Amino acid sequence: MSRTRRVTGGALTGLAGLFVLLCLIVPERIARLPEGTSAWVTLIRVPIEGFATAAVLLVLPRRARTVTATVLGVILGVLTVLKLIDIGFRGVLVRPFDPVLDWSLFADGYRFVRDSFGLTGAILTVAGIVVLTAGIPVGTVLALRRLAATAARHQTASRRTVLAAVVAWVTLAASGVAFVPGIPVASDSVVTLARDKIGTIPAAVRDERAFTAAAAVDAFRDTAPDQLLTGLRGKDVVFTFVESYGRSALEDPGLAAVTGPALAQGTKDLTAAGYASRSGFLTSPTAGGGSWLAHSTFQSGVWIDNQQRYRSLVAGDRLTLTSAFRKAGAWRTVGVEPGVTYAWPEGAFYGYDHIYDSHTLGYQGPAFGWSPVPDQFTLKSFTDNEYHRPGRGPLLAEITLVSSHTPWAPLPSTAAWDQLGDGSLYSAQHEQATSTAEVWKDTDRIRTAYATSIAYSVGNLISWVREYGDDNLVLVFLGDHQPAPVVVGDTASHDVPVTIVAHDQHVLDQIAGWGWTDGLRPGPDAPVWPMDEFRDRFLTAFGPAAPGK
Repeated sequence: MSRTRRVTGGALTGLAGLFVLLCLIVPERIARLPEGTSAWVTLIRVPIEGFATAAVLLVLPRRARTVTATVLGVILGVLTVLKLIDIGFRGVLVRPFDPVLDWSLFADGYRFVRDSFGLTGAILTVAGIVVLTAGIPVGTVLALRRLAATAARHQTASRRTVLAAVVAWVTLAASGVAFVPGIPVASDSVVTLARDKIGTIPAAVRDERAFTAAAAVDAFRDTAPDQLLTGLRGKDVVFTFVESYGRSALEDPGLAAVTGPALAQGTKDLTAAGYASRSGFLTSPTAGGGSWLAHSTFQSGVWIDNQQRYRSLVAGDRLTLTSAFRKAGAWRTVGVEPGVTYAWPEGAFYGYDHIYDSHTLGYQGPAFGWSPVPDQFTLKSFTDNEYHRPGRGPLLAEITLVSSHTPWAPLPSTAAWDQLGDGSLYSAQHEQATSTAEVWKDTDRIRTAYATSIAYSVGNLISWVREYGDDNLVLVFLGDHQPAPVVVGDTASHDVPVTIVAHDQHVLDQIAGWGWTDGLRPGPDAPVWPMDEFRDRFLTAFGPAAPGK
């Protein structure tokens, strides 16, 4: 064999070993490192799976060794792909990927990338994912087969290396050495990953049974229409979700520097207009995304934290907050969903008489990042189409505000309400706004953009109340979930603020027992309820046993 071939062969074997090692040791959870610590520290690991595999391959005859290396290579490649998906899920949704329940989320991810970065960006992203998904298993098969053949040619050295590595692993495991908390040097992450993913199958079966049992219990299912929401008769009730409005927006010092003054000014402005407000916290079933899980939990009074539960819920007939108002027969019920850009059959489940989506709000301007319609325009369109419609009766509306959706840039600016027209004025704003690419160059810019978007959304909502609200308006607004870890880290709670605003003091008297904080900003000791408790508490507070009734 020529020297060139030996060098080339050695280099290829080295690259194969490095590739397999990386597949084995890259942690599925990317931790936030202590300041001054290099990310490479997370790769200082000794993987027991690699040496166990080597030990098995060394004792097999040539044919069996090749077949086994191929099978193990496929398994390692698939697990590596799952590990990378886990990293992505943890970075956005603050949880691992569930291979039983989460496949439908890839379609939502594609639409997000397309709407935020354009069709070209989406196509390139999909192409890159396809190449990685196919290429990694092929690479691990070829690499393991090469390493197995090389080890077989150097039996003595290979066995000594494996023995030394196993001794080192046992020693490190016993001593618990970890340069980064939660990432021990003695690694068994691939085995753990395989066990966890296999475990999602029986877990999904158990969860389906648990959901069925929980959904079957409904204290208000048989309540007579004339006994529902008696404490709100004659009122216009507006439930509003503010995208990504999480507790950290109020309590993280860097974010609160932007949102705090906006909430303080909003409280002052509402008071001057004769409104009062009370605020608390709800714990969302999701974080970083999955808004529909929060919406359905809030509406139904059942904990919806995965797609299986969501699909089961919307296929049933459980009473929602919206359908309770509809059942009472005293309100027209409408949904205002600017984030809906395609058919939404699930909307029928909630009990709306009419739904406005991105195509029917009358908006003729550009999209801002993911958001198809600026929040201020959404509120004005709702006002023109429903709230100020001549001769109407009491109204129940759920409005979703989406300008504070990832990627938080470009962001529209507030304009005079009477100048919004058909939204064409936003074209000039879009051209002058800071682009997504510019904002996402730096974490501090991302955080500032997020906080600014929350101030924009909440600020326009409060402005809408002052501009168009009347004595019969009851506004409930809340966040759907915390933003992604790039803004708040991966240890933030799932809590979101919730606020009730009313001009009629009697409305707030009916929730006096809730112990909520006065104003738009809940105090640090304000009550925290699971989001699925809100429906029953609300229907109870404003039911026939409401104070003064």
